[in-house]
Amino acid sequence: MDSMVEVLRARFEEHPRRHEGIAWGDVAARLADHPEALAALRHMEDTGGEPDVVGYDAEADTFTFYDCSPETPAGRRSLCLDEEALCSRRKNPPRGSAAGEAASIGVELMGETEYRHLQSLGEFDLKTSTWLATPPEVRSLGGALFGDRRFGRVFIYHNGADSYYGARGWRGVLRV
Repeated sequence: MDSMVEVLRARFEEHPRRHEGIAWGDVAARLADHPEALAALRHMEDTGGEPDVVGYDAEADTFTFYDCSPETPAGRRSLCLDEEALCSRRKNPPRGSAAGEAASIGVELMGETEYRHLQSLGEFDLKTSTWLATPPEVRSLGGALFGDRRFGRVFIYHNGADSYYGARGWRGVLRV
């Protein structure tokens, strides 16, 4: 069996609260049918994301995976939000963008609702922060959203989309 499947199975068993009512056999069968999803999950794992199953949508018949690393994945920090922000950054541009990296491996940036759901499953980003998919009305004004947990609360903030910080990265969402 694929070593990534074994990593996912072990994490699934270690964190049952994240996926109550979901059977590992169903997840494993879905992954066996979707090697492209397994490749995306492997990339999420290789960059420090610790992906795990966090839900099942019966209407869409999809399992949802989130990056569940305690802090924003170490291999995905110091990036601006998206390609537009990257192109607008003339001095000291970052090495890339969160949205660009997510798209390159076939996952979505976590949005605000998904981030709040993640935070309901545990305490994440106590020292780091996570870029979030930003609504067009905010993005069109040059802004971007990010979230973290401080003082026992989850905060959603704004920043310029072209900014980047060593402690801010991105978390992915994959639906299979």
